[in-house]
Amino acid sequence: MKEILADLDRWRSSATPAAVARVVDLEGSGPRAPGAAMAVSAAGEVVGSVSGGCVEGAVVSESLEVIETGEARIVTFGYSDDEAFAVGLTCGGTIHLYLEPLDWGPVHDALKADLVSQSPAALVTVVEGPSPSRGAKMLVRREGLETVGSLGSAGLNRAVQRDTRGELIAGRSGLRSYSKQGEYFGHAGQSDTAVADAVAELDEHSDDKVSVFVESFAPPPRMLIFGAVDFTSALAKVSKVLGYRVTVCDARPVFATAKRFPMADEVVVSWPDQLLDDVAEQLSPRDAVCVLTHDAKFDVPAITSALSTEVGYIGVMGSRRTHDDRNRRLIEAGVTEQQLARLRSPIGLDIGAATPEETAVSIVSEIIALRSGRKAEALSNTTGPIHD
Repeated sequence: MKEILADLDRWRSSATPAAVARVVDLEGSGPRAPGAAMAVSAAGEVVGSVSGGCVEGAVVSESLEVIETGEARIVTFGYSDDEAFAVGLTCGGTIHLYLEPLDWGPVHDALKADLVSQSPAALVTVVEGPSPSRGAKMLVRREGLETVGSLGSAGLNRAVQRDTRGELIAGRSGLRSYSKQGEYFGHAGQSDTAVADAVAELDEHSDDKVSVFVESFAPPPRMLIFGAVDFTSALAKVSKVLGYRVTVCDARPVFATAKRFPMADEVVVSWPDQLLDDVAEQLSPRDAVCVLTHDAKFDVPAITSALSTEVGYIGVMGSRRTHDDRNRRLIEAGVTEQQLARLRSPIGLDIGAATPEETAVSIVSEIIALRSGRKAEALSNTTGPIHD
């Protein structure tokens, strides 16, 4: 949605009818993740993408029909021998799209304001359910902040707000379904009977489940790089490409300068443990800490502080000899074996990296593999789906 925001504003200001298509679910391999958006104006102008080009033509046709009828719909594109070349979706998966007329009301206005200010927010849309609530929207923010809009019943609002805040913290987007009987159906089919009371107020005339699409707009994950060394510049560049907010930190002011690291969002002159203490409560499993100094007086305080946070990745550079010596120092500093297991040291995947740029690729590859729970193997040597 972010990438097409300016175009939606332009169409809105000129009162141009339009439709928005969003990927709400995937089965098997898919070219774009849930939340990918594409919009079509009544004049035939197209912005954004939902499939990297595979089914865009068919989506344009469906969108023009939505503009004409004013009725939202779910459209599914799947792979089959008969359909593959008709729509171009040859990746073997199935994508589910929710198409709706562009109706820029109070919820969208609030979302736009949050996106501009980079405030965490999640847009919830009822994509399946009783007709009065279908298409209803609600903007959920962090605990304690105002929620804008309603999904049609107080009970559903309460259940969805609770679950959506969890998705927002994790930065996830996807479908969630609720039934009048109080069952919750997640991606893996989990049952949560604790929502029984909360969803008891669903439309009394319908026993059908209500499916909502939760689209999280979380701030970019953080990459904290400690050590103003030659590898830092390369890692900062690659991290920015992946969408991280990059902070470079070093206690030596002569090395920690914005001129040396113009690609970083901020360059901080500080001891690593001091910076980590300042931002500890802000770090989440989406974030990463990379210690590139391989100097005990920097490394040990930085690592011990990082281990006290919920950061998802802690990588530490150094040879195997440095690694063994560092572990000894960390144990002497009170770090437990269980905590040591969180460290990715020596840092990065074993891909034969030698240059700073190659090393940066090996580091971010390890972060991606750790986040996805995948073993780092060549796809040509594996079987099964490429995407979970």
